[in-house]
Amino acid sequence: MTGSHVLALGHYQPAKVLGNDDLAAMVDTSDEWIRSRVGIRTRHLARADETVDEMAAAAAAKALANSGLATSDIDLVLVATCTAIDRSPNMAARVAARLGLAHPATMDLNVVCAGFTHALATADHTIRAGAAGAALVIGAEKFSAATDWTDRSTCVLTGDGAGAAVVVAAERPGVGPVVWGSVPEMGGAVRIEGTPPRFAQEGQTVYRWATTHLPPIARQVCERAGLAPEDLAGVVLHQANLRIIEPVARKLGAVNAVIARDVVESGNTSAASIPLALSKLVERGEVPSGAPVLLFGFGGNLSYAGQVIHCP
Repeated sequence: MTGSHVLALGHYQPAKVLGNDDLAAMVDTSDEWIRSRVGIRTRHLARADETVDEMAAAAAAKALANSGLATSDIDLVLVATCTAIDRSPNMAARVAARLGLAHPATMDLNVVCAGFTHALATADHTIRAGAAGAALVIGAEKFSAATDWTDRSTCVLTGDGAGAAVVVAAERPGVGPVVWGSVPEMGGAVRIEGTPPRFAQEGQTVYRWATTHLPPIARQVCERAGLAPEDLAGVVLHQANLRIIEPVARKLGAVNAVIARDVVESGNTSAASIPLALSKLVERGEVPSGAPVLLFGFGGNLSYAGQVIHCP
């Protein structure tokens, strides 16, 4: 085997939906203010007793069922999250226990909003090295637990949920080379700090960085995959807000691609946003099987990671 490919996807969102009018009853905001600035209409919120690993396991179970593999086939579990409260057992180990997996390696990755694409690259590299044959790669967040619900600049953004991918060894690689990096000196522009932890950001700094610096990096991802942006059938950027997604996609030049806009109904779910949005696109049949899709995560630490995959 010379590479890996994404065999199947799954996603999970909590039942509770918080609309913009609901938020307007909690903080000084309005549906028009939120939609005009970030494009979000609704977001899903976890129950008080609903945990990150519970949501991660629900998404992973769906992906595993869609893959047709047995639990015994999975030998690596990676969970990307920045909102897990408990440190040990980590979220990956808890997911493995919930699903009844045999003896997988289990690791959590915290690269905030770029976590899933970092985890996918890690799974691809591990499989290429022969250290695993099949992996569950999951992004899961309970962002509501880190939200200051009195801060109208951030509480309008966040949502909860999980997305998962089953990644397996393949003779023909279906996960392209990763382009990743960070801007450590600007990492404080996105923060989840304190006790209890609270999400805060310098919105204009993040917006300027994302819309000016990321499109050339996204084009570099396409180049490393041997494609032009116009060859892409889909583009799934981190679902930060529409004011970032739309200009980055436009500057990228993916004129024939379906652009994921799941942020409108799901809000910003950090590491969960890319697999959540991708799973929905595939479930709705909006991107054909085998077609090239750009995944590109960015955000906390001012980190970024992207790769082109073949759609399952």
